[in-house]
This record gives sequence, C-alpha cells and structure tokens, in this order.
Amino acid sequence: MVDVKKVSEAVKKLPGVVYTGDLQYSCSDLGQGAIKEAIKEHNLDRVIVSSCSPRMHEITFQRCIEVAGLNRFLFEMANIREQVSWVTTDKEEATEKAVRLTEMAIAK
Repeated sequence: MVDVKKVSEAVKKLPGVVYTGDLQYSCSDLGQGAIKEAIKEHNLDRVIVSSCSPRMHEITFQRCIEVAGLNRFLFEMANIREQVSWVTTDKEEATEKAVRLTEMAIAK
C-alpha cells in the first residue's frame, strides 16, 4: 500500500538525514544486521525506523542500536503499518502520509 522507495527518497532530502535505506522485514536478523552496519558505516547518532507497530518491535530496534553502540533512547519509530497501510486505501495518499509520519519522527 505504501511506495517505500518514494518515502525513502523524500526524507533523504531533509536536514540532518545522513542515510536512508529500504529494508523489507527490518525486524529480522538480516534487517537488524543492515541497521547495525549502517550505524557503523555512516557514523549515525540516531535511528528512525518507519515500519510496523512499536508495540511489537520498538524494543527489538532499541536493543539492535544498543548493540551497535548507540543509546537505545536515540531510536524513534513511525508506525506505518497500523497508521497507514492498514487504514488507507489509496496508495498515493498512503505514501504521502507515511512521508509525513516519518518527517515527524525525524523532527522529534
């Protein structure tokens, strides 16, 4: 329902954004490995993930960035699954909403 590549491209241009990625199943071991690698490779000091529910995976990602050397509270999550994908029927609208939610997480 969401054009993930468009979301990634849109937020890439925002001030303070150093790196964006497009991971499917970012909560998997492979996805977490890619996040850890990006932290080291790009010297990231914050991580935002726009994907599924924080109720399910916020702790997963907090632990992931902590293992990579960041304070777990420097993680922010935009709940794209429940607040966009599951409740929006128009792909363009859903993509724009996902961009806005990600922008808010970045601003926070």
